[in-house]
Amino acid sequence: MSSAPPRQLIITGIREQAREIRSFNLTVSDGSAVVFRPGQVAILRVQQEEPAYFAFASSPEDTELQILVKRTIGASVALFEMDEESSVDLLGVAGNGFDLDAQVGRDLVFVAMGTGVAPLRSALRCVLKRRERFGQLVVLYGARTPEEFCYRDEADEWEKAGVELRRVISRPDGHDWSGRTGYVQSLLDHVLPDLKSPVALVCGSREMIAQTKDRLQQMGFSAEDILTNY
Repeated sequence: MSSAPPRQLIITGIREQAREIRSFNLTVSDGSAVVFRPGQVAILRVQQEEPAYFAFASSPEDTELQILVKRTIGASVALFEMDEESSVDLLGVAGNGFDLDAQVGRDLVFVAMGTGVAPLRSALRCVLKRRERFGQLVVLYGARTPEEFCYRDEADEWEKAGVELRRVISRPDGHDWSGRTGYVQSLLDHVLPDLKSPVALVCGSREMIAQTKDRLQQMGFSAEDILTNY
């Protein structure tokens, strides 16, 4: 954690993204910028709760910061009780993030599950601002149910920008869903053979990341071509 003093962040916007998931837009109270790399996380102190980690969902170039929060325990519950103009403390920025400059000319395969779409969105927004520098862009996004997909309003924009978006749900029973079912790792077999120089950016739970890395390595990926957000 950084030894710098905390910086106050003001909540400027709150939006329902999925069941028990909201996005929060934030700005620094003194107007300064927060320097981070796509894939990194903000360490936030919310009221009296223990500091918690939330991945940036915004690009470093966006005018506002954004995080994606699922209501679970501690700081996430406290955030859900807050309104616009409330404040939280940014204690620091953590994680290696994604070195996108090192991937110029490559096909990028973004693989995310659940709220793991937050760091994916950060990287994708950064890439789309310099689209000509990269090859094909593929987003593979998994959730338990259709109602748990976030940023559904941005899907059309991604596809108009040339992103191939494929979604999958793991719990189809009782839902109106005509798409693929299973886990997000199952989508890899359907897209990777068509790519010439792919690198994978994987975001999700530790279990999902481990399973996805194993699947990719079985398909011939080197460890250097599998990037994770932590």
